[in-house]
Amino acid sequence: MKFSVFQVSRKGGRPTNEDRMGYCYTRDAALFLLADGMGGHPEGEVAAQLALQVVSAAFQQEAKTGIQDVRAFLSSAVLLAHRQILSYAAAKSMLDTPRTTFVAALIQGDSVSWVHCGDSRLYMVRDGEMLARTRDHSYMEQRQEDVPPGAKLGDKTNRNVLFTCLGSPANPVYDIMGPINLQQGDRLLLCSDGLWSSLSDVEIVYDLGLKPVARAVPDLVEKALEKAGSNSDNVTVIAMEWETPDTFEDTRGSVSTDSINDGVFASTVQASGVDTVIDDLDDEAIERSIAEINEAIRRTAARRNS
Repeated sequence: MKFSVFQVSRKGGRPTNEDRMGYCYTRDAALFLLADGMGGHPEGEVAAQLALQVVSAAFQQEAKTGIQDVRAFLSSAVLLAHRQILSYAAAKSMLDTPRTTFVAALIQGDSVSWVHCGDSRLYMVRDGEMLARTRDHSYMEQRQEDVPPGAKLGDKTNRNVLFTCLGSPANPVYDIMGPINLQQGDRLLLCSDGLWSSLSDVEIVYDLGLKPVARAVPDLVEKALEKAGSNSDNVTVIAMEWETPDTFEDTRGSVSTDSINDGVFASTVQASGVDTVIDDLDDEAIERSIAEINEAIRRTAARRNS
């Protein structure tokens, strides 16, 4: 694999930054992640950090032999992260649980798939045009008939409110797309709502399609912060360009895995003070948890089809 990647996170006008992002890769696969800890609930930054650490740990374990079913992996990894956030809250006897949005893109071979929960977005741009964009799990973006049972949309409802996230008492709603075959020059951008709430899709796609990601990302972040002013939310972006053309002068963040040996794992997902929560999440525990979650998914699907 050959790609360029660039990431930026800015606090904006908020007292703290609850966004988290990172990427990890092996010789044959790469995972890009972003989470936005939700305000109004305690320790949003912990929920975001846990989501990244748990999913990247699951990826490290599964990618050793190649991920056989990417969609199944993404589904089980999201639920595993959700479970770990709840376990963290239970261990601390918290009255309310930490919560976070989440989006991740997984590349294996020459195709990409992604999963998202909440309103952190993924944009895919090809030849300067938007090929795909995630649809937020908010009342604004979802038609009323798409909203899960029990989540009613009334006249006074804030249509920007999310109806799902990781860490809530209810099982999360999430969407998976792909696989989509990648072509040289394709760009993926993952961002928190601090970016897209200030900039239109047209503005995001224009910059992303016109410039190398090492220039597009910081330019977009600066534009979002300037537009939002002193009330700006945290703005976090990670973007990837597939098979970066050698004609680009700016190749910061270029990654080639051709020289990486089998079994080598590289990651920018940082450890944190919540490490003790996942101390028991070793390879065997991850395998067991993923198997349990996949079995639960299978039983649920069987009941729906019966």
